[in-house]
Amino acid sequence: MSDTITLSIDGQEITVSAGSTLLQAAQSASADVPTICYHDHCTSYGLCRICVVEVKGQRVLSPACVAEAQSGMEVETRSARVERSRKTILEMLDSAVDLSEAPEVLEQLSDYGADRERFAGGWKRSPDVIDDNPMFVRDYSQCVMCWRCVQVCAEDAQYAFAINFSGRGFETSINTFYEQSLPASSCVFCGQCVGVCPTGALKPKREWLLELGRTPDEILRMTRTERRKKKRRQERAYQTGNSSMGEKGNVSG
Repeated sequence: MSDTITLSIDGQEITVSAGSTLLQAAQSASADVPTICYHDHCTSYGLCRICVVEVKGQRVLSPACVAEAQSGMEVETRSARVERSRKTILEMLDSAVDLSEAPEVLEQLSDYGADRERFAGGWKRSPDVIDDNPMFVRDYSQCVMCWRCVQVCAEDAQYAFAINFSGRGFETSINTFYEQSLPASSCVFCGQCVGVCPTGALKPKREWLLELGRTPDEILRMTRTERRKKKRRQERAYQTGNSSMGEKGNVSG
């Protein structure tokens, strides 16, 4: 069995390793295939469908991040059908989610000429910001449901399993089990979920407080954990105790 296969990407014949995805094949051909849910270090599930491509002879568009490249395939990454699909997905996403802090998605909206008023009457997600810990805040009005945070919290990295999908349909969101606070969950506050988030849905608490106009002193006071406060109290007590012992020693001498 051959270790490589040959296929056509936008009219360009290329050879890639057997088992490669269409996204990897497109990248080898320098074809620009946009992604949202895909991340190099996360398992691909083809959730957002923004990476769809058209394969000759296939009835439906294929999500490039999970579809395996096959020998002899003829693939178009920016056919009229592909561009219409991506444009519609972006317009619908923009109608429901605050994308103001999602630079990659905003660039895609511009690239595909998306009409941001096409679904202006759509129901916008507007949950309150969740501020339940000193490390980061969760603003799910900006969540695009890419699932990256869930993946790195689970088998792809941390194995903490603190968060997952919650709800159904339009009410689906990322949440902890039984909607408990993060400190009460199995979250270890590693920050990997914040690192892979492509929007402003997960944000370091200090950054968020700076944006709200808080002073550095206020921010330090509001984000210092109880453990750090306890440690500081213990250090001060220790220093005070040593100082008192030194003074007694000087008196006795």
